[in-house]
Amino acid sequence: MAERHTKESSRFTFGTFAAAGLGTVLGLRALLRTNTSFQNKTVLITGGSRGLGFVLARRFLREGARVAICGREEATLARARVELDALGGQSMTLTCDVTDPVQVEAMVAEVQETLGPVDVLVNNAGIIQAGPIESMTLEDFQEAFNIHLWAPLYTTLAVLPGMKKRQQGRIINISSIGGKISVPHLVPYSASKFALVGLSDGMRAELAQDGIQVTTVCPGLIRTGSPRNATFKGNHEAEYAWFSVSDSLPGLSMNAERVAKKIIEASRRGDAEVLVGLPAKLGALARALAPNLTASLLAFANRHLPQDSSPERFKGHQSETPLTRSWLTELSRRAAERNNENGVPVH
Repeated sequence: MAERHTKESSRFTFGTFAAAGLGTVLGLRALLRTNTSFQNKTVLITGGSRGLGFVLARRFLREGARVAICGREEATLARARVELDALGGQSMTLTCDVTDPVQVEAMVAEVQETLGPVDVLVNNAGIIQAGPIESMTLEDFQEAFNIHLWAPLYTTLAVLPGMKKRQQGRIINISSIGGKISVPHLVPYSASKFALVGLSDGMRAELAQDGIQVTTVCPGLIRTGSPRNATFKGNHEAEYAWFSVSDSLPGLSMNAERVAKKIIEASRRGDAEVLVGLPAKLGALARALAPNLTASLLAFANRHLPQDSSPERFKGHQSETPLTRSWLTELSRRAAERNNENGVPVH
């Protein structure tokens, strides 16, 4: 009888502590997550003239925000400006190379002078380079880190003094599932996106005391129409084929408007991280729970990818084949029309 009583007391004690622990976690979560409205807020989106950045710009305008977008190509920005003006509200477009800290400082100063202090920063600018690692040069890695690590750092440092002074702000860092799992033939991209995840997580921990919420976004493939402007090396036509088909198929990729909505809602709540899409969630879970199995599966996938190591660079729209013009990529081509991905100059 005494033994039974002891066991019941132990279960009761464990249950009490478990409930208390859960209550503490939920309480802390509630304190750290605060809903916010973007009405009359100033939102700055890097890489906002096309693709996901452009989709986010449209959604933030519909939320009643004042929106500034920046990009490197004047023609692309001009087309974006026409569409944003047609939506009404306050918006502006700026030419800026966000890998240059001097240009970033000047761009942020112009936004704040025209639209007011930056309340929300979206670090979205990005590039994709696909091909075997032997085809990649040190310059490819430097380019990826410049745009995915240094550029978000420059823009964050430029807006941070104002946010800290006001004791409020939102920073959204668009990383990728490639920042959780290093995908074959995307090594510079994945390595630099891993770096962005680390930067973003560290900033969130340090800036929470200043009322600044940092959200790390790790989506899977998104149908923005961007493959035609990505860079391909090695057997560029074959590389473009597997990438563009994967990027277009439902189930493997997500509609860009849905992704943008999820990103904005996550930032509104002040979430630390958002994994967008079932493939991204499953991939991150598999990497965490079964790293050896995940590595073996990725190695298996790599053996079935093109193995040509030519270092010559081609854009996606220079790598078209009958396969990439077929019904398999129809959704991606429609997305390119909607999201200002067509007519981008060749670099």
